[in-house]
Amino acid sequence: MLRSRWRTLAAVPTLALTASCGLLPAGGAATTDKGHSPSVIRVPADASTITQAVDRARPGDLILLSPGVYKETVTIRTERIVLRGTDRNRVVIDGEGRRGNGVVVTAPGTSVENLTVRGHLQNGVLVTGMTSGGEGVGRGSDGYHRLDPKTDPPLNGFRVRYVTAVNNGLYGIYAFNAHHGLIEHNYASGSADSGLYVGQCKPCDIAVRGNLAERNAVGYEGTNASDRMWVTGNRFSGNRVGMTVNSDYLEALVPQTGATIAGNLIADNAAPDTPEQADGGFGIGIGIAGGRANTVLRNRVTGHPRAALVLASAEDLPPVGNRAEGNLFQANTLDVAYLASPRAPGSNNCLTGNTLATTLPADLATTMTCPGDAAPAAGPTTGLTSPPAPVGTPFLDVPAPPAQPQMPHAATAPAEPATGLPGPIDLASVHLPAPGLLTEWSRDRR
Repeated sequence: MLRSRWRTLAAVPTLALTASCGLLPAGGAATTDKGHSPSVIRVPADASTITQAVDRARPGDLILLSPGVYKETVTIRTERIVLRGTDRNRVVIDGEGRRGNGVVVTAPGTSVENLTVRGHLQNGVLVTGMTSGGEGVGRGSDGYHRLDPKTDPPLNGFRVRYVTAVNNGLYGIYAFNAHHGLIEHNYASGSADSGLYVGQCKPCDIAVRGNLAERNAVGYEGTNASDRMWVTGNRFSGNRVGMTVNSDYLEALVPQTGATIAGNLIADNAAPDTPEQADGGFGIGIGIAGGRANTVLRNRVTGHPRAALVLASAEDLPPVGNRAEGNLFQANTLDVAYLASPRAPGSNNCLTGNTLATTLPADLATTMTCPGDAAPAAGPTTGLTSPPAPVGTPFLDVPAPPAQPQMPHAATAPAEPATGLPGPIDLASVHLPAPGLLTEWSRDRR
């Protein structure tokens, strides 16, 4: 979560899917384990609720949801199920502002796609290998006990795509203690913490790509999400904070290391009509706190009244070996701010090939050059200035987004369980995004 490290920055005055039997073969899908032929279970034609369909489903099945409002929490415990709506905008799992979670996935190889989850007190979609939390709340360390991989192994293989997650009290789409996954072509808004979240995985082998997160407290957050972790081609705009990459002792696998943030549009993250995150972050594009060996590559980061990129410490964890290359920073009060603390002075961070106008310290472009071999050093304690963060909007009151694009052939495509993900990642094909990336699906349309 976006905890005290960003609160400090915010608070310093000078300084986030018919037959009578109910089963039909899913055309084109292979036979599953133990000779089971994949089937389609249609809701409500074959099962009156999603939960009934999930309870009947076997590995490899497709649960296909017809348009309607489904008032239930769906928990998927059978591996390699695909849960899919026939219409992303008209298949709605509605928490009515009183249920905790929309979809909870604790089985490997599950895919959730082409539907809307809204109005949950906790999460829209939760994917997790942690099964001991109340009502599927993923939990990490309590400060005294650490994750035991034998007791709570990470969930292996997941996909969340073409999902609209709106007005949820914590996270829109939340992957925690899970790996080998793909989060793509989703929309998240009205999250009182972050729209998209990946936490506690190492190595992650997760790609977060082509998503739009706006009007959240934080657009995307990656906490202790380390190694083979890619965040590419997303639009994080009109949140309080665009995105964060953090180390945090409240989750296992400290410190965070080795994420790649490339080709994203991160713009105007100082919107007042957003849920107010408890720790007060506001006006920042990218925040890295206690992270190590992260690459910030060819992003467009614009319109931030505090800073476009902040490198900071997290308790006694310094920012170490982070590299920012080929980014376009524009119309920010500060383009890069280096705020490592005297308790955890950072080292070996570097900047190269960026479009920079203002930094803190002012000579950062020349003193933080690559390859980055500087000795540990603290940043200044003053100089990050902006007006106080405005009072936020209750998460249930954030207006709905425009209709979002459908998954191609959603009503007819065979089930594709989430295995072998995320697939090849070609960073050479990830370019600096255009200013209008995903604009047609944004509430702002600008």
